Amino acid sequence: MNFYFFLLGILGVWRITHLLNQEAGPGEIIAKFRRWQGSNFIGQLQDCFYCLSVWVAAPFAYVIGKFWLERILLWPALSGAAILLERLTAEGQPPVHGHYIEEPENQHVLR
Repeated sequence: MNFYFFLLGILGVWRITHLLNQEAGPGEIIAKFRRWQGSNFIGQLQDCFYCLSVWVAAPFAYVIGKFWLERILLWPALSGAAILLERLTAEGQPPVHGHYIEEPENQHVLR
């Protein structure tokens, strides 16, 4: 496998995933497709960049790889690299999921 094909694969996976996940597309066709899909499997898949990149990376890995083991290893590698590229180019920081601590009730009662 050529390094340049790997680099082009990363950029291709990132670009297509970004288009399907976050952009409206020409004539807002992608946005209309997302609204049309609603909450079915394809619609939910387009809501998550990470999930979508896995499926977009599959055909890229198939085309770039020369034999089955290389294709299997390329699949998560291309997806992971596209995710890293998305996190580097994202406008805001990714959300941090904290933990929730519930305070006991009746702790602040006036007497």
